[in-house]
Amino acid sequence: MVGQIKHHLYRKRGFYYFCRRVPKTLLEHYPKPRIVVALKTKHFRDALRQSQILTKRLDDQWFHMQLDAMGLDNVKGKIFHPVKQDAPLMSEAAAFYVRLKANGKDKVFVRAAERNSSCVIDVLGDRPINDYASSEAGKLRDVLLNRGLAVTSIKRMFGSIKAIINLSLAEHGIDDRNPFSSIYMPDEQPEERCPIPLDCIRQIQHDCEVADDEKRWLLALISDTGMRLSEAVGLLKEDIILDNPVPHVIIQSHPWRSLKTKGSARVVPLVGAALWAAKRLQTHDSSFAFSSYCSQNVCKANSASGALNKWMKPRVRVDGVVHSFRHSLRDRLRAVECPSDIIDQIGGWSSGTVGSSYGKGYELPVLLKWMKMLEEQ
Repeated sequence: MVGQIKHHLYRKRGFYYFCRRVPKTLLEHYPKPRIVVALKTKHFRDALRQSQILTKRLDDQWFHMQLDAMGLDNVKGKIFHPVKQDAPLMSEAAAFYVRLKANGKDKVFVRAAERNSSCVIDVLGDRPINDYASSEAGKLRDVLLNRGLAVTSIKRMFGSIKAIINLSLAEHGIDDRNPFSSIYMPDEQPEERCPIPLDCIRQIQHDCEVADDEKRWLLALISDTGMRLSEAVGLLKEDIILDNPVPHVIIQSHPWRSLKTKGSARVVPLVGAALWAAKRLQTHDSSFAFSSYCSQNVCKANSASGALNKWMKPRVRVDGVVHSFRHSLRDRLRAVECPSDIIDQIGGWSSGTVGSSYGKGYELPVLLKWMKMLEEQ
């Protein structure tokens, strides 16, 4: 809310601003008809004192400018141009954002903020955040497009950059528009991931048992659970429960690997190739299920993805990747007429309904009943 306090002085979001109309005879010397200066204070007395100083300086300068326009004054003072309020550099804004926002977030959040702000600095320079122009934000978009980045990736980057700048603008009381807002992004056709045909899944599972190593255990585990790759890679051995009437895996957040959504935390019964892989994982000495890709410091799901996709490529007829098993699981459960809310619970998908947030969900024996049907396909 903006409130007028006194002549040439007003307050917005608690901070005071100086505002004065430029005389009509001097408008040609100014880019805008009003001079607005953020005074960077919430205290009225300080704001009033600064307002009086600015008023006196403008009166003196305008007097000489008007005399000069009439040829009566040989003293040409520097025209007073309103300057932008001091703002942090992009690097400082990013560090400030991480310091305030990173608490409770994983390392991916910090890396993304640092990487995205560095991209701005590399292309546009490390400047005050209110010094960038919208045209320069468009230039950054074009540079990223020319590098071959997908539009969805660029949108995510711009979302992070906007959040960094918005926080600093608000915290420093700077009344400037975020130059990275409302930047046009071209349309992009979403990439469709094809489910892997069932006969290909069976062949891959057979080849996993023949190879019988850690990479193939990972692939087999995903093939009959529909877990996201990062969910599987970040598992501890103690997350895999075999001494239970219903063997299952507990998918939960860990310091080295967060979950995509709140609904991603779940338990999934182990059947078929996933149960075989879970038993083989117990031979590991490490407390991590997949120690080659995970430790207390890092979860290298991207590395696992590259290796597994390369191995899978000659074994699938369609353009399938590891994540395609997740699409296939949903189709396989549909094929046995599994209720959609059970499918959502098994896969950790959000159904988007109010009722889905009530209660604790289905018990393991009910989930197992439908998962066992996958073995019969």
